[in-house]
Amino acid sequence: MTWVSARSESGQAAPLYITAVAGLLFLALVFFAFGQADVTRNGTQSAAEAAALAAAKESRDRFADDFLMSILDPDYLEAVFNGDVIGTANGCQAAGRYAVQNKAEMQECHWVSGGRWGFTVKVQSQDSMGTSIVEGTDNKHAVTQATALVEPRCAFERNDQGDKPDDGDVGEGAAQPVSPGELVCDGGTWDIDPENLKLLPDIADLFTVRLAKD
Repeated sequence: MTWVSARSESGQAAPLYITAVAGLLFLALVFFAFGQADVTRNGTQSAAEAAALAAAKESRDRFADDFLMSILDPDYLEAVFNGDVIGTANGCQAAGRYAVQNKAEMQECHWVSGGRWGFTVKVQSQDSMGTSIVEGTDNKHAVTQATALVEPRCAFERNDQGDKPDDGDVGEGAAQPVSPGELVCDGGTWDIDPENLKLLPDIADLFTVRLAKD
């Protein structure tokens, strides 16, 4: 009687055991699916950040020529390093290239608002979230965006004697251009010498590129 009862209890426990194992396997597959989606989303966010930084860097680097053309104008320098004058070159072409390199496709690229110098880039993952038990993920793509800004690294200190020479001052007796002032940066102080402009730091040393947190 005892032997028959034990066999009966064992037979009743087997379906419960199978059901529990199946439930655990299902939960494991669900967690795996969401983990796979997170990996795709994180990779796409990295692509958006790389694309936004590329756009900002491209705009900054193309700004160098305009900056050098007006570097002896103290009014211009004050406006630039106060953030009143910003670069106008578009870097969205570079953003598109970097998005592709990071397995994403650029959907949008535009200037940030509020008079800041930078770009917001929106990208979509090239690959879908992957086929899984979570319905719809096989055709769903991750979409994220990031913003990168260009900001001055330095402050401009004006030389009161550094006004621009008049355009009419030409010829042998014309006044020679003088330094408009100096640039005070974390890496040191640079006097803007009209005779040695090549000694100035690179544009990347004067303007930093960073991801915006807001």
